[in-house]
Amino acid sequence: MRFLRSVLHIHLLILALLPCAARAEGEVRLLVQSSPLAGFRYYAGETLWQAMREGDRLTLVREADNPHDAHAVRIEWRGQKLGYLPRAENRAVAAALDSGENVAARIEKLRAHRNPWQRVLIEVFVVL
Repeated sequence: MRFLRSVLHIHLLILALLPCAARAEGEVRLLVQSSPLAGFRYYAGETLWQAMREGDRLTLVREADNPHDAHAVRIEWRGQKLGYLPRAENRAVAAALDSGENVAARIEKLRAHRNPWQRVLIEVFVVL
């Protein structure tokens, strides 16, 4: 959470320096994390692979009651579970979701790779 708040404060300062017209054109997304998708081969990823596209919106779902990871953040694509943010990288995003911050995600890269950890790279943003 401190990380996201620090990033947010820095980026708010940058936004204050931008012309007002640039901010009025739409929402601003600040990249806070780029990660592989954990669990791709265990959920719907293989089945949905052909339909998924780079840039597709992903849904982040907080699983505070997950018995394996108290900071679990599930990744969904069109209502289908694809996997999770990696355990080593999910604390800040979990805290942001818990505190109601506007956090979004998308598919950054799709790669036909034998290693499932290398197949889907996701980006997580704070939305201003």
